[in-house]
Amino acid sequence: MRVVILGSGRGSNAEAILLAQQAGKLGRAQVVQIFSDKADAGILALGSRFGVPATFLDAAPFKTKLDGAAEEHYVAAINACRADLVVLAGFMRVLKPGFLTAFAGKIINLHPSLLPSFPGLDGIGQAWRRGVKIAGCTVHYVTQEVDGGPIIDQAAVRIDSEDTPESFAEKIHAAEHALLPVVIARLSEANA
Repeated sequence: MRVVILGSGRGSNAEAILLAQQAGKLGRAQVVQIFSDKADAGILALGSRFGVPATFLDAAPFKTKLDGAAEEHYVAAINACRADLVVLAGFMRVLKPGFLTAFAGKIINLHPSLLPSFPGLDGIGQAWRRGVKIAGCTVHYVTQEVDGGPIIDQAAVRIDSEDTPESFAEKIHAAEHALLPVVIARLSEANA
């Protein structure tokens, strides 16, 4: 299963995927390309570290969505990779119908909450401010409804009385780093 990762930030979830691949724990999946919409994103540095092509793809003129000519450019670039799975690992843009149609049933996203609770931006902060005692992360298929696609798997995290917003966020990130590679490996075996 050929995997393309899209990310906008430092790339800690992409790193977890690549470490799992390096350790032989990604099933039949292989990351073949990393794309970022930010030229200075840390995720791009993972390419040389793990021997995977990593490329900046401009998504201008929009700041929060992938649309128009930029969307067409992304679709063409991902198609050129012959991707079987597109993994959104901190890709901070709303995907529009053209992209979703091009890769229908092949796009997964990692969200830092137990969906359907706390969709959208800052799932960790939303959970913290609400005072929940159990939070977590979700891997789901991407549909037109933001963070509303079918749930593939989830990992729960307990918020303890001694937690701070920072320690809580660290717990969520650790759960994300464990869950996402396992889901990708399972999907690769199911599609074998």
